[in-house]
Amino acid sequence: MDERSSRLIGIKRHPAFFSLTSKPNCNWMPSIFFLRQLFKPITFKDFRITMTLSSFFNSGLKKYQNKIAGAFFLFFCLLVFWPQPGTAQEKKITTPLGMSFVLVEPGTFMMGSPKTERFRDADEIRRSVKIETAYYLQTTEVTLGQWRAVMGKKWLKKRKGTDDMPVTQISYYDCLKYIDMLNKKGMGVYRLPTDKEWEYACRAGTTTAYSWGDAIDCSKAMYGNNPKKNEECTLYLRSIKIDTYGPAPVKTYAPNPWGFYDMHGNVWEWCSDTYSAYLSGPTPKAYNPMDSDSHIRRGGSWYKYGRYLRSANRTYAHPGAKLLTTGFRLVREAN
Repeated sequence: MDERSSRLIGIKRHPAFFSLTSKPNCNWMPSIFFLRQLFKPITFKDFRITMTLSSFFNSGLKKYQNKIAGAFFLFFCLLVFWPQPGTAQEKKITTPLGMSFVLVEPGTFMMGSPKTERFRDADEIRRSVKIETAYYLQTTEVTLGQWRAVMGKKWLKKRKGTDDMPVTQISYYDCLKYIDMLNKKGMGVYRLPTDKEWEYACRAGTTTAYSWGDAIDCSKAMYGNNPKKNEECTLYLRSIKIDTYGPAPVKTYAPNPWGFYDMHGNVWEWCSDTYSAYLSGPTPKAYNPMDSDSHIRRGGSWYKYGRYLRSANRTYAHPGAKLLTTGFRLVREAN
């Protein structure tokens, strides 16, 4: 008689085998131990465990067998169908390049400004807008350090500033080149925000002119840092050791309610949309939609007035323009 045959005979004499074969209405739990014995040598420990379980299922707890079997079946289903770690969308992501992104959930908001808002422009017609897809928005503008990490120093070899300064003098076309290079690194899919996505994140659930209220001062955001055009904030900025005639390092000011810095001020930010005026009156003379592909810029900058920093305000520029006042921030696709 070979070893396997003797093992099978030993199993047939095992109490768990008798309990499995002699009771057709018993549950499936003892069969697990029967299969274990079939494919591994019987040890005293296995024999003792099996005897204990066999005695348990043949005891006065028979009336609970169906409930216990159901509980194990539910546990099995949870193991199989419960989402695996990492499949849920994280609220915040930080890339190896040090870029931080916050998840923006879908929702509906009022885009534009009410007719009563001070300094309101004609292209700020108020309307309900629905954001249907979640996306990650960068918490800050792209910095000099983040730009150089992707593009190298040759692009901005003459540019002065620390790594935490927002990159400026970047055209819309330059943004696309940066995004293309970044996407090739395999760290996610990136793009510029749309006009609607930008204002949705800027407002962060608010309906006032700015995300903190209807009034602005120099402690809230970077503007008026130009002695030749508007020096409203130059004294305050000197007091916190920020140079005149330029932006501040990112995160100098407090974030909005959703955790985004410098949505108001510091530098204008490119959006992916071409400029489209939602006008009830004449189209502005400076913009001719028939022969221009100007792209939207948002947020205002250090260069001039606080009113330009309103959530609803927009301006535009030719996509090839490289302006001291303009940078960008990125969207990372959530799906």
